[in-house]
Amino acid sequence: MNNLLLNTEIQQFIEDNLQTSVVKLALQKNPFPEVNWIEIINQISCKSKAKDKLPTFFFKKNILYPSKISLEQTSSEQTAKYKSQLVSGKNLIDLTGGFGVDDYFFSKKVDKIVHCELNEELSQIVKHNFEQLNVKNSDFYSGDSYEVLQNLNQKFDWIYIDPSRRNDAKGKVFMLKDCLPNVPDLIDIYLEYSNNILLKTAPILDISAGLSELKNVKEIHIIAIENEVKELLWVIEKNYSNDIKIKTFNSNKNTIERFDFQYDSGFYSSISLPQKYLYEPNNAIMKSGGFNTICDIFPVEKLHQHSHLYTSNAIIEFPGRIFEIENCFSYSKIDMKTFLENTKANVTTRNFPETVEAIRKKWKIKEGGNRYCFFTTDLNNSKIVLLCKKI
Repeated sequence: MNNLLLNTEIQQFIEDNLQTSVVKLALQKNPFPEVNWIEIINQISCKSKAKDKLPTFFFKKNILYPSKISLEQTSSEQTAKYKSQLVSGKNLIDLTGGFGVDDYFFSKKVDKIVHCELNEELSQIVKHNFEQLNVKNSDFYSGDSYEVLQNLNQKFDWIYIDPSRRNDAKGKVFMLKDCLPNVPDLIDIYLEYSNNILLKTAPILDISAGLSELKNVKEIHIIAIENEVKELLWVIEKNYSNDIKIKTFNSNKNTIERFDFQYDSGFYSSISLPQKYLYEPNNAIMKSGGFNTICDIFPVEKLHQHSHLYTSNAIIEFPGRIFEIENCFSYSKIDMKTFLENTKANVTTRNFPETVEAIRKKWKIKEGGNRYCFFTTDLNNSKIVLLCKKI
């Protein structure tokens, strides 16, 4: 950790240049020759990115930032706050501490936090930042977290793990067994030190694939921000073998959408031709695979077993986008020329053989406007187009 970066003049320079292009700065002469110019530029770049992602850190003075890749991999404050609601008790050990954003929020819910980080410099940065943020209930260990766990040799109320998805031998990986640490191989050992594990994985991980690698999974949380899935969280409890709860969370600007269900539940959905309203589940639900359960909980029907669009005659509150169907026609040359060719519209496909790009090119449909077009398949396996307005 370079303490010279905390020099008052350098900190002011960083603050003054948050809006300056990094490329432009790189061409300038270093006004602080005692400090590596690239390090100063990295602080400017990372702090500017932290404004929206990490506002608590951004607005606190004398915060030091890690490498660009460490900042990219860290949780946002929104997702970290969500995770903190899942833990409680006397102590928690984070085996993959990173930049410490998750631990900052865990520290408000647990009496004692242990931050483990393989990179010694990053560990020192987090320790320094926590002093600035007045976090006093954390210990810091640099080195292999497995060794730290063995050396401490104590029980924790929670173990938190965010495995690295970059493997030195395999590059970027997706299966849990290829991540570092290898949680599937080590889980029995981890459960000797805690009855509860909170595991964070990338949103690209398939839920069924994750379940095939893990055991004792109690809950799976799917976290989306502005309809973009950011994280999957796996709550693992020692000896747990009952039903798995899926919990989806989507935070929009003015609303929070939640949808919970039991994994592998839901009967065959009721199917209907398009009615007055159309419903498109948010992406957290789309990731969850709980398509049949939606019809168990909401008074809606699916357009087709594999279309994942829903309809009803009476409007309801729904965790996703809601549209009023203004027109429904077959996907044919005549109807397309009549209703959509050479127009402007937002195009979505669900269970449809052509891509959005192909449809736009074929029918000269420009992007944007207030019209929403869904290209999908109905209960008769006919290709149809729904012209809608958003509600």
